[in-house]
Amino acid sequence: MINESVDIVILGHIAKDIIEVDGTSYSSIGGAVYYGGIAGRHMGLKITVISKLKEADFPILNDFKKNGINYYISPSRETSGLRNIYSSKNMEIRICKPLGFAGLFKKEDIPEFKVPPKFFVIGPIIAGEVDLELLEYIKNKYNNICLDIQGFIRFRNEKKIFYSPLSMKEKKEILFNTSVIKLDQTEAEVLTGQQNVNNAGKELIEFGPNEILITHEEGISLFLSDNFIFYPWKNKSLLGRTGRGDTAFISYLGSRITKNPENSLKFAAALTSLKLEIPGPFNLSLDLVEDLIKKEY
Repeated sequence: MINESVDIVILGHIAKDIIEVDGTSYSSIGGAVYYGGIAGRHMGLKITVISKLKEADFPILNDFKKNGINYYISPSRETSGLRNIYSSKNMEIRICKPLGFAGLFKKEDIPEFKVPPKFFVIGPIIAGEVDLELLEYIKNKYNNICLDIQGFIRFRNEKKIFYSPLSMKEKKEILFNTSVIKLDQTEAEVLTGQQNVNNAGKELIEFGPNEILITHEEGISLFLSDNFIFYPWKNKSLLGRTGRGDTAFISYLGSRITKNPENSLKFAAALTSLKLEIPGPFNLSLDLVEDLIKKEY
């Protein structure tokens, strides 16, 4: 039983990724628990992550320890990972190839929280980390469940990563009673068949989430039951493109603890814009975020 209060819990695999841009590659740690967790800590939030990885890779956890992030880790046979292949001409489109998979989370992997977290984020990298049974289990225990939908529509086989849409029954089961859904433009099109982000968001909000966040090439869009808000990215480069969605998701939720949706979206757009310029997780002063808001928004 965890007695201390937590602002945001993030559940998902830690990834050992390889980033390749125009044929040049480098190793990188990834996943919502990593990009989102560290960004959240730099916002001053109390973050707890729940993850799985191979014991030989446990030294990765030093990054969490160094940043003051509490973690609960289950050992697995493999550590998850993807090879993300980009062209510098269009960093919006990437080819992903599987490198490893840490397996399905189980109920026993989820610690008990005496004080419910303000947000419980389910941030899978790929389908198979969280199934419908575990999603329902978490939803029944805690309010304010937030979900990165890629964990239910992004699949892997031995050679490639591919997307598969949800059935109408699955959409209702997954989206209904989930407080916040996060997705990107590709995932929005897979789910709805709509190439236009606005049309996709308006369709998905009808399934019951309180808020839907869609990150895309131009910026970040928020859909509410009675409103639509958009803020553009203001980055000067895309060197830190990987981790964009995870950073935007957690910075938005962290801001929502004290701010309304519009101001939270503005904050997330500014913080993520700064992250997009630097590889790795956001680790800058919040003063720079506020300066960018004053200057550009």
